[in-house]
Amino acid sequence: MGNTLMAAILALWFAAWPAAFSPDPSPLEARIAQWPTWSLPAPLTRPGRRDLAYPAWFEGAWQASDDDGNEYQVRFLRDGNGSVVGDRAFNAGAIGSALLGEALLAVENDPADPNRQIARLRGPEGTPFQLESSVIGRRSDQPATGAFLADELALQVLHGPGQPRLSRVETLSRFQLRSDGSIETRQWQATYPSPTAGLAAQASSSRGISLKLVPLQPDPAGPGSHRAS
Repeated sequence: MGNTLMAAILALWFAAWPAAFSPDPSPLEARIAQWPTWSLPAPLTRPGRRDLAYPAWFEGAWQASDDDGNEYQVRFLRDGNGSVVGDRAFNAGAIGSALLGEALLAVENDPADPNRQIARLRGPEGTPFQLESSVIGRRSDQPATGAFLADELALQVLHGPGQPRLSRVETLSRFQLRSDGSIETRQWQATYPSPTAGLAAQASSSRGISLKLVPLQPDPAGPGSHRAS
């Protein structure tokens, strides 16, 4: 979860069930209320080379299950600054393997930018594809104790036969920590046309999904990359 990666492929980045709303909704709460009629520009800022920082209660490894019956593991680790961040390549690879099976070959982090990942894919008849995903907009909020909201906009470039194909994917996630230590989540995702058609855009497709994260024992493996088996 980690992250916002890969639209049609790794459509997940974590979310949560409703939390207590303040009398004046935050920009992200207002964004949820506008679902599914989303458009760009969104109330996001450029992340630079800073990763999305999660609350401390995310730290560790989790068994994730969604309402489509998919199950996989995700993990959140401390970075060099002591912030809890998603292991984006590992999480995207785990989600992608659950959704795509052997079509996903590998997911790798850009060592120079935590907001950029590259996925290598096997298409029909073994045709190689590469999906480059870069977070270009972000906003997060903690509206209540044990609640966390995060919205990320990713630019995705699919490289393969022919010209590269561009799209933008927005993933808004709401997480709620429960008394048993699990995290109930809700996620909303929208896909927008290529920015070459204009920065302002209406969502061309949208979907919502619910997930649950159950804590596991700490994973001794380190972060960095996920190679599908």
